[in-house]
Amino acid sequence: MSLFINIILSKITIFLLLLLQVPAGIIAQQPQIPQLQISSFNSSHYDILDVLSSATISNGALQITPDSLNNVFVRQHKSGRILYKTPFKMWEEQTNIVASFNTSFLINIYRSPNTIAGEGFAFIIAPDLSSPPIASEAQYLGLTNSTLDGLSSNQLVALELDTVKQDFDPDDNHMGLDLNSIRSNTTVSLSNHNIEIAPLDPKNYTVWIQYDGVDKVFKAYMALEGLPRPAVPLLDIQLNLRDYVNQQSYFGFAASTGNWTQLNCVLGWNLTVQILPQEKDTKWIKILVGVGVPGLLLLLVAILVLIYYLKKRRIRLGGNDTNILGALKSLPGTPREFRFKDLKRATNNFDDKNKLGQGGFGVVYKGVLPKENMEVAVKKFSRESMKGKDDFLAELTIINRLRHKHLVKLVGWCHTNGMLLLVYDFMPNGSLDNHLFNNNEEKTRLGWDRRYKIISGVASALHYLHNEYDQKVVHRDLKASNVMLDSDYNARLGDFGLARAIDNEKTSYAELEQGVPGTPGYIAPECFHMGRATRESDVFGFGAVVLEVVCGQRPWTKIAGFQFLADWVWTLHREGRILEAVDEKLEKDFVEEEAERLLLLGLACSHPIASERPKTQTIIQILSGAVPPPRVPPFKPAFVWPMMGPGDDSNTSNNTQDTTPMSSSYSGWTPRENYTGYSDNSFV
Repeated sequence: MSLFINIILSKITIFLLLLLQVPAGIIAQQPQIPQLQISSFNSSHYDILDVLSSATISNGALQITPDSLNNVFVRQHKSGRILYKTPFKMWEEQTNIVASFNTSFLINIYRSPNTIAGEGFAFIIAPDLSSPPIASEAQYLGLTNSTLDGLSSNQLVALELDTVKQDFDPDDNHMGLDLNSIRSNTTVSLSNHNIEIAPLDPKNYTVWIQYDGVDKVFKAYMALEGLPRPAVPLLDIQLNLRDYVNQQSYFGFAASTGNWTQLNCVLGWNLTVQILPQEKDTKWIKILVGVGVPGLLLLLVAILVLIYYLKKRRIRLGGNDTNILGALKSLPGTPREFRFKDLKRATNNFDDKNKLGQGGFGVVYKGVLPKENMEVAVKKFSRESMKGKDDFLAELTIINRLRHKHLVKLVGWCHTNGMLLLVYDFMPNGSLDNHLFNNNEEKTRLGWDRRYKIISGVASALHYLHNEYDQKVVHRDLKASNVMLDSDYNARLGDFGLARAIDNEKTSYAELEQGVPGTPGYIAPECFHMGRATRESDVFGFGAVVLEVVCGQRPWTKIAGFQFLADWVWTLHREGRILEAVDEKLEKDFVEEEAERLLLLGLACSHPIASERPKTQTIIQILSGAVPPPRVPPFKPAFVWPMMGPGDDSNTSNNTQDTTPMSSSYSGWTPRENYTGYSDNSFV
């Protein structure tokens, strides 16, 4: 009988520990355990590795940059990243504990015969699963670019193997430790150790990295494949990772090429990271020990009664709420569940003075979480406005997994008494359109450099949605009011209330509602006929934003007798006066070459024929200056339906529709309220 009682009591204790979410580390702190042991890579590893930009998994290896041997142009001016999708807690908030880790990887840096190697390879600790920034090829190793290099907000640590000498490098064959910059904090010439990163006779090398979180020491070793780890490290540096990396960080690799190229291959990878306990209040342990067996039994009964009561109450309030709550709790990633009273306090009881914006799906408030000393945007969602809970839940799951530095990020959620609240990163500089058009408030003037950076950021986010996420995502409502600006005026694309994911084998998302959602001036003409959104219609909206930012005029502005801004700019282009379209508020303080590039890009994206619009990859190349501006015809082509010469996302299955050219004015749009771009689903 006593054995039976002991078993029951142990089950109760385990149940209560789980229920109270007592971390395993409080009972017995876990040692370092291997998280990754891969000796050869294949397509199944796409499930656990985020393969970004130019990177691929092929030929049994991670190809951080293109592995084409036959076409040098495919290899030139590329950057890529591959990151392990699982984040690790790198340090404790309340203590000085930093996680220790060990990693080793087998690499082959190959250059074609009779060529010079370039540019470099790096092991990285990154704050998120973002793609390499725009213009991060060549000397920037897929880590930063000329704008971002050296910023503490990068939260990036890298061990570089550099094969091109810059003016700040010791030579073209060195190892260096990079802290938020490609200007290494410490370097060592490998030539002095009989190591050549990319030799003429290809060799495989093993690299070992050891980080001691107690003594805060970073060590790196390197040797030919098959040889043991050397006794003396190449780098031995005092380094407190807490000063440089995000608390939740990702491990992986980055690389780049320039005019000279190399193959950056990882043939195997082992990774071991110390698992730090979650920071919870340990007083529950004391309570469990103190109340004794009778107290445990009474507590268990009380908990079961409470669970039963809450379940019945949810059913009484509405059965679908249980489905919503279950879906929220099972979201992948790390969104946090907030208590309603904490959000109520943070927003001063949802005071109108804290209102950031309002739309058809609810109201957005500014909030301050005092414990975290953190500003957030709280969306108070109106559940009655949901048209389809199944669609909402499917969209919620998809959008939550998006991770990109130019997308607004979901921080957490709260669901209570049938009310849904979503919490996002707060964007201190508000929305782009407020800075462009709000003359009633004092706003920092958007100079030319900021405008160009904002457009580049939106392009990067759109490319990620269209091509780099594991599903194609169409935003469907790309406009200036949905582009948020962080403290450094970096663009963050938000308002995913209309966004939809489409299967990779499909090309468009069919609308289920009457009319075409969106805002006039941003809606592609084919949407009125197709009744569906495509990546090409997103590009049309992007083109409208480009013209809006450069010209300082809304897309539907009637100017010089034209119905839309794009028509006026097209006329100026034909007459050779396109720079007259630049916003007068800039007072001629802009780079003419860049302005013409953006205006031509905006017109190319505004092309009435969807298949003629540039893809996002081309847009990014144009913005970086890697390719010349697009050729734009002097006269705006007529819209023809069905579209002739369809692009990847066009749909020509319906051959019964007429082919009458359409004018540039359209009707039948279904407007959405124009409000600050924290949407009910913009939590990325």
